[in-house]
Amino acid sequence: MVNKGIFLNGDNGGTFLHFGSYQNSCISDPTFCGPEGITFSFFWKNHEEESRFAVASGGKVISNGFSVYTNPFGGYVEFYTRGNNHRWKANIKVPGPYWTHILFTFTKLDGLKVYINGTLNASDPDGSSVTQFYGDPYADLVIGTGNDRAYGHYVTGAFDEFVIWERALSPNDILLYYNAATGQEFVSTIPPTVSEEVTSTAPSVTASEVSRPLVIRPFEEVQSSKDPGPMPVFSFLKEMPNRTIPHNTANNLTQTFLKSVEEVLSSPGLPEQDMPVVSGLIDTVDRVMEHMVTNLEPSPKSLLSLGGTSLVADYSLMKFPQNYNLQHYRFPTQGKSYISVPGEALTMQSQTTIVALYYHNMHSYYKEISPVKTRINEAVDFQDHKIQVASYLISLKVEPSPALSSNLSGAPLIKIVLTHVLNKEQQEQVLNQSNKVFLYCAFLDYSSNEGVWSSEGCVRSGGNMTYSVCLCNHLTNFAILMQVVPLELTTGHRAALSTIGYVGCSISIFCLAITLVTFAVLSSVSTIRNQRYHIHANLSFAILVAEILLLISARFEPGTLPCKVMAVLLHFFFLSAFAWMLVEGLHLYSMVVKVFGSEGSKHFYYYGIGWGSPLLICVVSMTSSLGSYGEVDNCWLSLTNGAIWAFVAPALFVIVVNIGILISVTRIISRISGESYKIHGDANAVKLTAKAVAVLLPILGISWIFGVLAVNSHSLAFLYIFAIFNSLQGFFVFLFHCLLNSEVRAAFKHKTKVWSLTSSSIRNINVKPFNSDIMNGNKEGVNPTKMNTWDKSTNSANRIDLSAV
Repeated sequence: MVNKGIFLNGDNGGTFLHFGSYQNSCISDPTFCGPEGITFSFFWKNHEEESRFAVASGGKVISNGFSVYTNPFGGYVEFYTRGNNHRWKANIKVPGPYWTHILFTFTKLDGLKVYINGTLNASDPDGSSVTQFYGDPYADLVIGTGNDRAYGHYVTGAFDEFVIWERALSPNDILLYYNAATGQEFVSTIPPTVSEEVTSTAPSVTASEVSRPLVIRPFEEVQSSKDPGPMPVFSFLKEMPNRTIPHNTANNLTQTFLKSVEEVLSSPGLPEQDMPVVSGLIDTVDRVMEHMVTNLEPSPKSLLSLGGTSLVADYSLMKFPQNYNLQHYRFPTQGKSYISVPGEALTMQSQTTIVALYYHNMHSYYKEISPVKTRINEAVDFQDHKIQVASYLISLKVEPSPALSSNLSGAPLIKIVLTHVLNKEQQEQVLNQSNKVFLYCAFLDYSSNEGVWSSEGCVRSGGNMTYSVCLCNHLTNFAILMQVVPLELTTGHRAALSTIGYVGCSISIFCLAITLVTFAVLSSVSTIRNQRYHIHANLSFAILVAEILLLISARFEPGTLPCKVMAVLLHFFFLSAFAWMLVEGLHLYSMVVKVFGSEGSKHFYYYGIGWGSPLLICVVSMTSSLGSYGEVDNCWLSLTNGAIWAFVAPALFVIVVNIGILISVTRIISRISGESYKIHGDANAVKLTAKAVAVLLPILGISWIFGVLAVNSHSLAFLYIFAIFNSLQGFFVFLFHCLLNSEVRAAFKHKTKVWSLTSSSIRNINVKPFNSDIMNGNKEGVNPTKMNTWDKSTNSANRIDLSAV
């Protein structure tokens, strides 16, 4: 309950007020009403034009009971009895978005009478016969929806002071009550002959809940008047005395007025629906304060000051005598947020008044400002992205107006420093590097009789994401507006990256297939049968399947079962690819940096890492968040609820480990190459380091680091590098570890000779053995290179097997 009334948020919230069951009583069944009748009274602020029940009790549309109903053409109050098929109906004007008092009485003798704001508005004394019959009555009394739970629609609006008298009030009683409820002067109270009075303002409940009625006292504040219109605070200025106001009176009036503003702002409907009302309220506050300081009892020689704080704002009203020596003005005098006027802009040649306000929570009502409804040209360029107020509002009014520069690069100018006030969601948006954040120095422009945010005559001259410094050449209400725009690739870049992906993946799939076939055909050759080529084959298979699935997944719609299955398979095989990249790194480390274990002992661990660990991660991820697979945008993990870390975290771990291994291996190769160059003068040995790095990058997955760097459009180059290198990862594996690999080429040459000899049935010829020279790629008649793997030279103490690179 806010402002002691209850706001019902329509179909969006599914809320209504439930007052319990009144089975077999006049409240739910008019046939039980005695000759004294019954009266229903409530205040209503309607926020919609749809067809809805406002209040209902008893049966359905035509049964025992009553209802207050509205539709786009009008409204009506209706009483109905099932036993004799009789109905009393009175048409009423649908209330607007302001408090309206609805009261209706019913007696069997006088029928139905409806009073609006204390005055008889419509009646139906005799009723009419109806033939419709709609079944059993419902005894619940509800506000905001139909009495039948199957109705399913809910009113948007506010209700207050729902009162039931178990007798029909007289016109005089009704007027007395209305005047009392609206704070107008009255002499007597409703006579004590009322048998029972029920004043209910029940807590709102969802459509699936039912609560017991809550009985409280009526609210005492002014909420409405006979003249339907906006909140009474807007007419406060009209009630202000247009004469000199003593200091104490002005102070009391200011506090009372700000208290009324506070009560208006407490309405829960304002943040979602009433930004224009809030803007009008700010303008009203400014005008009332100006009126107050203008009419302050003057003092010819001394400064008059009125200041204080309330829940709405800190305020300062000052009245300076003519020729007062004011060097500089700043409000508030302390704190990081302030507004200041340089002394040279204040002429002080006549009596000068200053009104300053620092609003505490007005900014929270401006959550979604449409850029097209502002006068901020930069914001309109991104009209699909809403604007929010990101600071407190600060207001300053000086009369006569200060002499300010018309040029924003000149002087003097108004300086405004405002600290940003961001909620958790806004902070996350600001920190997200895939968003671009625009900050505007803006003010509420009332030149068109309504508050429109504008940036004309203001410029943001400094600050960061925590505060802003603005320079302006006029005075009014100021605030910092924030617009968050997700950075999106242009259509051209999207098409280019998509083409690179499809072409690169297709080439990689073809090359990886050739690589696997080559390894399978040459598996009988001893050099290809070792553990290193087993690892290459498993990595090639994982990448091959992952990229085939990636191309296929584009054909499925997110949210479908095939898409979810595809997302799970993609997760597993891409994780497996990374796991085998880790195995590649560990195997390289064991051969070059630190020899440990035999090939047989490592074989089991390698397969456990390569296929077992991805399976375990996928099972845990599916168990905890299966709904995160293939639901939004594509057949992949959700990017919104943290599920993506089931892939990103293992991938980053592999990249970091393999970078460390690559650095260690590169240092060793560089050292050995340098020593060999000094001793043998073999210039080719110096190139070994660069070649080794180029050969190792595809199998260690280091190129995926570009995917981490490509986080926004400022890293567009990294995005293209990432797309090229990773879509062609299979091609590079084929190029460096199959096509250009000396061992594979030598093995293929040997295998070709065997096939040639077998096919020509020449069996008596001596086949040249597949010796180490051939294995190392040395030509016949040429001396082995001095970098032979196990050369017993000055490097023999290293005992390093460089055949891995």
